[in-house]
Parts: sequence; structure tokens; C-alpha cells
Amino acid sequence: MLLPRLAALPLALLALGNAHAQPNVSLQGSLGSKAALLMIDGEARTLTLGQTVRGVRLLSLEEGRALVEIEGRRVSLQMGAAQVRLGDGAAAANSGRQIVLSSGPGGHFTSVGSINGKSTQFLVDTGATSVAISQAEAEHMGLKYRDGRRVLTQTANGAAPAHVVTLNTVRIGDVEVRNVEAIVIPAQMSHVLLGNSFLSRFQMKRENDVLTLDLRF
Repeated sequence: MLLPRLAALPLALLALGNAHAQPNVSLQGSLGSKAALLMIDGEARTLTLGQTVRGVRLLSLEEGRALVEIEGRRVSLQMGAAQVRLGDGAAAANSGRQIVLSSGPGGHFTSVGSINGKSTQFLVDTGATSVAISQAEAEHMGLKYRDGRRVLTQTANGAAPAHVVTLNTVRIGDVEVRNVEAIVIPAQMSHVLLGNSFLSRFQMKRENDVLTLDLRF
């Protein structure tokens, strides 16, 4: 009887080790105010309030943020931020200073991020003076762009009215920049253009297909 118990011991220790492994968690989206789309160890899962999946329990959900509990500890997640592993210090707000992007189709650099806590898709555009947002995307994010300064911008169909606004926060991964000028335009765009009102806050370096943005002090 001793040998079977000894043989089972490594399996028991392995199971114990797995039980204490901390999951990687990030907030990817929300479905109303009662369900959140979380990325847990690379797998997208939808959790309702109070539900627990793979050791992660959703406690509360508000605009752009979710409060979860992982093994008895509460962690605040922000939309578009990098994944958090409990205990690795990644949950510290605004702690990052570097963004690393790899080029995609067509050589463009894109990234998921957030504006004022609302998730969106970015495309780096070094030729743009400001961050540029379509009216449709601005309305989706709840930006009160019509209160901003009215200007004229040139489009394919001629001159069109646009609005200049100041974004409270622009965030990619764990890097957050505050008070960023943006222009909201009537054109249809698949991405928010990351122009120089954001990029000028960084030291940029490109090596082959990798773009590195280091936040200036």
C-alpha cells in the first residue's frame, strides 16, 4: 500500500501547485452594467456580477472599470489596460512608461487601448497633428465633442466641421497619458488615429517591425 501512496504524492503536489497559480486577467469589454468580458489566461470569458470563473469573481462593474476578487484579494481592472497577475505589481495604476508595438498588415502599428476609460482601437499616425476620432466613435464613447472648439477640416468631400476636444486620459497597456488634444471629425474611420498630440509625449524608436514608445519625463 505504501508504493501507491508514494506514487500519488507528486501528483498531489502538482495539483496543489496549480491551485495556487495566479491567473492573468484583463478587462476587455462590458455588456451593460451586469456583465463583463474578461480575458483570463488568454481565454475570453463573460462573467455576470457575483459569478466566479477560474478563480476570478466579478464583484462590481462601472464605466470602464471592473472590480474582481482573486483568491480573497480585490483587484481593480481598467478597460484596455495590460493583463494583471496578482502579486506581480502589474496592478499599480499608471506604473508603465513604455509601449512596444509590432507592425501588422500593411506595416501599420495598431493597438487596443482606451480613451477616458472606454475601449477603442488605435492606429499610429505620425503625420497627424492630433489624435483623430470619428464622430461615430466619439458618440460611442460618450464624448461631448460638440462642446469643443469648432473648426473646419478638409475631407475627400470638401471642407467639413470638426470639433477640438481635450481627452482626460489615453491609455495603452499600463501607460496612461492625461489631457491629450484630439479632433473629432465626420469621416468614417476603422481606428482612432494616434497623432502627435499623443506621440510627442514619447521618445519613439523603430527597429524593423517594432516600434517602441518611451514616455518622456
